[in-house]
Amino acid sequence: MEKRTDQLEVRFLGAAGTVTGSKFLVTYRGNQVLLDCGLFQGLKELRLRNWASPPLDISTLRAVVLTHAHIDHSGYLPKLVKMGFRGEVFATAGSCDLLRLLLPDSAHLQEEEARFANRRGYSKHKPALPLYTVDDANRALGLLRPINYGHEVEIGTGLSFRFFRAGHILGAAAIRISFEADGAMRVLVDSGDLGRYGRPILRDPESIERADWLLVESTYGNRTHPENPEDELARAIQEMADEKGCLILPSFAVGRTQEIIYTVRKLEDQGKIPAIPVHIDSPMAIDATDIYCAYPEEHDLDMKLLMDKKLCPLCCKKFYIHRTPEESKAINDMPGPLIIISASGMATGGRVLHHLKLRLPDPKTTVLFVGFQAAGTRGRALQDGKKEIKMLGETVPVKAKVKTVDGFSAHADQQEILRWLGNFKIAPRRTFVVHGEPPASEALAKLIKEKLGWNTEIPSYGKKIGLL
Repeated sequence: MEKRTDQLEVRFLGAAGTVTGSKFLVTYRGNQVLLDCGLFQGLKELRLRNWASPPLDISTLRAVVLTHAHIDHSGYLPKLVKMGFRGEVFATAGSCDLLRLLLPDSAHLQEEEARFANRRGYSKHKPALPLYTVDDANRALGLLRPINYGHEVEIGTGLSFRFFRAGHILGAAAIRISFEADGAMRVLVDSGDLGRYGRPILRDPESIERADWLLVESTYGNRTHPENPEDELARAIQEMADEKGCLILPSFAVGRTQEIIYTVRKLEDQGKIPAIPVHIDSPMAIDATDIYCAYPEEHDLDMKLLMDKKLCPLCCKKFYIHRTPEESKAINDMPGPLIIISASGMATGGRVLHHLKLRLPDPKTTVLFVGFQAAGTRGRALQDGKKEIKMLGETVPVKAKVKTVDGFSAHADQQEILRWLGNFKIAPRRTFVVHGEPPASEALAKLIKEKLGWNTEIPSYGKKIGLL
């Protein structure tokens, strides 16, 4: 049988059976486009995939299109450039600004971890090497092409894409790819990471009305967020304040940190918590907050009104920022009550590890998680009640209280995903449920079948599926 010249296929190179390493390789008429270029995080078996050669031909990879700047969607890009990729990388303007913070920081962390491992001698590799360097990250940044929401961009004959707001973090987008095939226009949609409805700071996800094929995330596909996470946060802060302890909040520098600061300030203004010193120990989070304020077109009404009144909603009454290592170390000697907000959000690296190492043995410490903790991360281990945690080459006893407030997740929950799907006027031919751990993906796929009557599939890692 003669092979079709307009053959269309997608290969799932990440975010399949897991929430990390998002990469979807689309092949059309011999050209390849990569939707997202994420780094695998969490379990060792997943992280090892970062070091393996990906099953794609760099010479035929025409472009990379990013849904947003989080490292599990963008952090493999410097490695791709190290392998020889020199094509265009498309992202929204907000994502491009955030990537200028995130990618060099990711590379710097890997270089630092390699140096630390070599000094302490705890790596199995001699010498330990970073996956990529800051120079690789800077070369990747040179390939960025900022694109506005709603603007149709051609990336090949008969192939174009458009960004729609996803509401997940600043600059986050769903991608609609259009193809000319069989004398008609066909559409593939990648939801990216969907955000929440009615949450502070960012505007709601935009609706998309048509898709022949759909990739939809399922991070919280089996759960519904609590309605009043602010009250739970207030209780955790008040209990810590009563004990004159320390609340350590591992938080993603982009998105989560800004919402937590916004909420703490709101609780202070409402008199629900006392004004407690809040220390932001993340240079990236500090810079990202400035970027958030620089994009008023992304803001929801409440955030915009505050900005219009020249009232900064992204700071607290007793607000301290720590850029240098010396400023970070100075927090070690500060008595409670105090709040430390520091990256990374899953305690996989960054300055938060040093705070955890020092304060986990203290029963007056509270570690508060406000986002999803992937399997294999230190955050998940703490959530699961582990009494000892290995970090920075040492085993640290856990005597601190560990709490979780789920409602601050930037991911849509089960009902919010269904709400977004309800905007499609016609059922997609096939819906691929991705970016979720198996229980979440399975629950969402089943619900979509039952509620909407759609044909759903859960692709496995590496699977290649022909669409035309």
